[in-house]
Amino acid sequence: MRSLLGTITLALLLGASAAQAEKRIFIVANNADGYGVDRCLASGAKCGAAVAAAYCKSREFAQATSYRQVGKDEITGAVPTNSEACNGGSCDQFVAIECAR
Repeated sequence: MRSLLGTITLALLLGASAAQAEKRIFIVANNADGYGVDRCLASGAKCGAAVAAAYCKSREFAQATSYRQVGKDEITGAVPTNSEACNGGSCDQFVAIECAR
């Protein structure tokens, strides 16, 4: 009986730590309104940490664990083609923000 109780307790503790360690990576275009992605994250400015943290909190995550600029070749899925992503000679840049709960 004690070993069963110990096993259940261990399983609950492991499940709780796995839930707390949930991470997700968001791909954000540099023209995303309201976050300063173009000025801070895509350019690598010092304000990038605050912008990444604000973005994660807006998605109900506790913190930003990393952020970096990514190329279109690193992204799979619904990324516009070159002609769609470039408007008036300027092309979108993308930033990956990793958030954790």
